[in-house]
Amino acid sequence: MLISQCARMSFDRFFRLASIPALLVCALVQFAAAAQAASISLLRDPDIEHGLNRLAAPVLRAAGLNANRVRILLVNDSSFNAFVLDSRTIFVNYGLILKVTSPEMLQAVLAHEAAHITNGHLSRRMQNLRSANSAAGLGLALAALAAAAGGGDAAAGIAIGTQSSAFRSFLAHTRAEESSADRSAAEYLNRAGISPQGLVDLHRAFAGQEVLSAGSQDPYTRSHPLSRDRMRAAQAYLAAYGDKGQTDAEAQYWFARVRGKLSAFTRAPKWTLRRVREEQYKDVRLMREAAAYHRQNSLKKALNAINGALAARPSDPFYHELKGQILIENRQWSAALAAYGKAVSLAPKDPLILTGYGRAQLAAGQPKAALKSMERARAIDFRNTVLLRDMSLAYAKTGQNGMAALVTAERYALQGRLNDAGIHAKRAVAQLPAGSPAARRATDVLVAYEQAQKRKRRK
Repeated sequence: MLISQCARMSFDRFFRLASIPALLVCALVQFAAAAQAASISLLRDPDIEHGLNRLAAPVLRAAGLNANRVRILLVNDSSFNAFVLDSRTIFVNYGLILKVTSPEMLQAVLAHEAAHITNGHLSRRMQNLRSANSAAGLGLALAALAAAAGGGDAAAGIAIGTQSSAFRSFLAHTRAEESSADRSAAEYLNRAGISPQGLVDLHRAFAGQEVLSAGSQDPYTRSHPLSRDRMRAAQAYLAAYGDKGQTDAEAQYWFARVRGKLSAFTRAPKWTLRRVREEQYKDVRLMREAAAYHRQNSLKKALNAINGALAARPSDPFYHELKGQILIENRQWSAALAAYGKAVSLAPKDPLILTGYGRAQLAAGQPKAALKSMERARAIDFRNTVLLRDMSLAYAKTGQNGMAALVTAERYALQGRLNDAGIHAKRAVAQLPAGSPAARRATDVLVAYEQAQKRKRRK
């Protein structure tokens, strides 16, 4: 389901965000405000995230990282960039995925970012940010994000505005760090049985970027300084480790599927339908057609296409999820509920599929059941403001107005809308049992709002 975390896009599908540990509220609302100001958001989709994690898994394992704990999240930005903020998440712009031409190139990017984690480069960057006057207010937010990851909870998952000078400063690496990360990335790729050719191709794609003005360069060039020496080093790694031959079939499939779904929802439907016959995988071709027809409001054609994909892969939860989304957006409540129910039976722990199932249950007039699904989703993944919006409706429909006010307050706080958050937090505090965990959460949001008001008065 492709939905932007900060604002709905015209290709209305994919992505989400949610609640956070109570002690981090005050810091993270500042973080959210920075993200909102720059209009940068995450894109969330169960199919795409699954595919990215399948591609990343061998690289992460080779780097000594837990592939089940490090997540690959998509940023709603068409430029070529990738970055890390903490040891638990690698952020990749969707534009990067559409511009790389092979699984090896994408895996080289992921290996390089993983190297920044394993080589300890984040520690230096955090120290630099804390000491930079230009990053006022951002350091606390980044520290809170790192604390959330290190403390075992999911990171807040709000993408900071990559256009801000403070954030670009935080992302910037030294040439020594870049060379170190390249060397480690080549080793990880070799251990994973992946050709370092992707690393060479990545550097070649940016040849000449450094002679351009800063405004004309890709963000990746500005935060990952390139050089002829790094290109020569990458070629030396390839010579030393050798080309691994043919691309792994599984990597090739998931690369095609991730790019296919992204392009189907970010490019014009006519563009997709003109080029979809070039797709080598039948189920991916049909999935892309389903997305294009859905965006053209052609329900019959969309269902024929997604049913064709399901005929090829009947046990694929993500195709059932896409079918459910097509149906729910066409107000086919019962059919959508059945499609999402099948998806949940096949992937019972996927939080984004659970979120969609909860929405379908709510639309079908089952708010109590919807709340159970939504709470399960929220317990797994804290990155979903759309989920909080749906939860507030479900709480209201079951007569739990205090809880409805609470999750609404948390949603506004995470979006940086503290005035709105304060209004709903006051309502929640007044209606929830004093001293209860829910009341304490509401109080945390209210305190964050009051502190923001005090700062305004001091200015």
